[in-house]
Amino acid sequence: MPRCPEGLFWSQNREQPTVPDLGPRPLQRLPPTLVLATLSAAFGSAFQYGYNIAVVNTPHQVFKSFYNETYFERHGTFMDGKALLLLWSCTVSMFPLGGLLGSLVVGLLVDRCGRKGTLLINNIFAILPAILMGVSKVAQAFELIIFSRVLVGVCAGISYSALPMYLGELAPKNLRGTLGTMTEVFVIIGVLLAQIFSLQAVLGNATGWPVLLALTGVPALIQLLSLPFFPESPRYTLIQRGDEETARQALGRLRGRAADVEAEMEDMRAEEREERAAGRLSVLSLFTFRALRWQLITILALMAGQQLSGINAINYYADTIYVSAGVEPAHSQYITVGAGIVNIVMTIISAVTVERLGRRPLLLAGYGICGFACLVLTLALLFQSTVPELSYLSVICIFAYISGHSIGPSPVPSVVRMEIFLQSSRPAALTVDGAVHWLTNFIVGLVFPSVQEAIGAYSFLVFAGLCLLTAVYTYVVIPETKGRTFVEINHIFAKRNGVEIPEIKEEVTEVGPHIPSVPAKETAL
Repeated sequence: MPRCPEGLFWSQNREQPTVPDLGPRPLQRLPPTLVLATLSAAFGSAFQYGYNIAVVNTPHQVFKSFYNETYFERHGTFMDGKALLLLWSCTVSMFPLGGLLGSLVVGLLVDRCGRKGTLLINNIFAILPAILMGVSKVAQAFELIIFSRVLVGVCAGISYSALPMYLGELAPKNLRGTLGTMTEVFVIIGVLLAQIFSLQAVLGNATGWPVLLALTGVPALIQLLSLPFFPESPRYTLIQRGDEETARQALGRLRGRAADVEAEMEDMRAEEREERAAGRLSVLSLFTFRALRWQLITILALMAGQQLSGINAINYYADTIYVSAGVEPAHSQYITVGAGIVNIVMTIISAVTVERLGRRPLLLAGYGICGFACLVLTLALLFQSTVPELSYLSVICIFAYISGHSIGPSPVPSVVRMEIFLQSSRPAALTVDGAVHWLTNFIVGLVFPSVQEAIGAYSFLVFAGLCLLTAVYTYVVIPETKGRTFVEINHIFAKRNGVEIPEIKEEVTEVGPHIPSVPAKETAL
C-alpha cells in the first residue's frame, strides 16, 4: 500500500489534543470581533457575487434600449435584432468569464497577501467598475458596462474562493459550518436586493439604471474601511508567516476565552507539523497526488452537482411559468422577488441548522427535494395545456425547488470544500474548485437555451437524474465533517485514498522562536 508523506495525516497511534466540543454557542455570546469580522468580510465580498448576477436580469430591456440609442447616436441607424442580442449576450457572459479569471489567481493571492489582504485588494475590482458603470450613460459608452462586467466577475471569482477560506479559518470548529454558509447567505442577500432595486418603480428604469449598477461599489467601500480593523486568519499567521504571538493575539480577540485559545493553538501547531512534513502543493501536483484523490473528486462532484442540478433552468423558465399561471408579465417581477425571499429564508435556516444536523443530511435533503420538484415540474409542464390548473403546480414546484437548493446544494458545498483540505493544499484546491464553478456556469449559460429548445420540458428529467447522482455520491463518499478538526477529516479520507498512515513521533517543544513552515516549497510528488 502506498505511503502518505509523513505528517500529512494524523496517526492513529498519536495522542491528539483534547478539545471539548461545547456545541454551537448562541450568537449573542460570541466575541464581537468574530461576528463583526464575518459581517464585514461577507457583506463586502459575497454580496458582490449575488448582486451582479441578478442586477441585469429584470431591467434588461432598459439596458438594450441604451445600447441601441448609443449605437444610433454614433451611426445614425439602429442595430438589428441579432446584433443587439449578441451584444447583450456578451454583456451577460462577461461576468462568469471574469469569475473564471479571478479563480485562477486566487491561490497565488491568498498565499502571498493573506486571506484578509486578498479580500482588501479585491475591492479594487468592485469600486473601479462601479465608477465606470455609473458614468457610462453620461459618456454614451456601453463598452464601459461590458468591460466593467469582466472586472466585477474577477471580484466575484476571487471572493468566491477567498471568503470561505477566511471565514472557515476564523471560526471555531463547532461554528465552522455556520460561518461557512455566510458566503451563500450574503450571495442571496445580494440577489434579493438586486431584484428589489431593479424593479421598474425603484431603479430599473431609464433614469435610475446608472445608480443601480454603481451601487455595487458601496459594500466594497464599507469593507475597505472596516476590515483592516479585524485580524488576519490565525492559521495563516501561524503556519505560513510563523508569527505565533500575533496568531495568539488574533485568537484571543476571536475566541474571548483563554481555554479556547490554548486548545486551538495546540490544534494549529499539530496542523503546522503536518504542513511542514508534507510541503506545499501546487495546482498541477494536486491532480497527481494520491493522498488527496478523493478530496479532489469530491469538490468537483459537489461543484458540478450544484451548477448542473437545474438552478439555471429554473431561473430561465420562471417568468414563462408565472405568466402561464395567469400572472401579468408586468407583475412577474414581484413574484421573482417573492422567490428571492424564500431563497434567503431557507438559506438562513440552513446556516442555523448546519451545526446541529450536519452537512450530509442537508445535502441529501436538498438534492432529494430538487430532484422530486424537477420530476413533478416536467409532468406539470407537459400536461398543463390539457389541464390548465397544473400551471399552479408548476409555480409550487419552482418554489419547492428553490427551497431545496437553498437548504443544501447552494450553501453547504462552500463549507465542505474548505474543510476537506489542509492548509498546504487549500489554496490549490479552491483554485480548481472555483475554476470548475465558473466554467460550468459559463457553459450552462451558453448551452442550456439550445438544449431547452431541443427537448423542452424534458430537460428537467436530466436535472432530476443529476440530482440523484450527486445525492448518491454524497451518501457513499462524503463523510460528516461536523465538529471535526481539519486533520481528523483528512485522516478519514486517507483510508478511502488507500494510503498508509505512518506513525508520527511527537516533537519536543522547545522554548525559542517559532519556526514557520516554508510556503514556497512544493512537495516532490
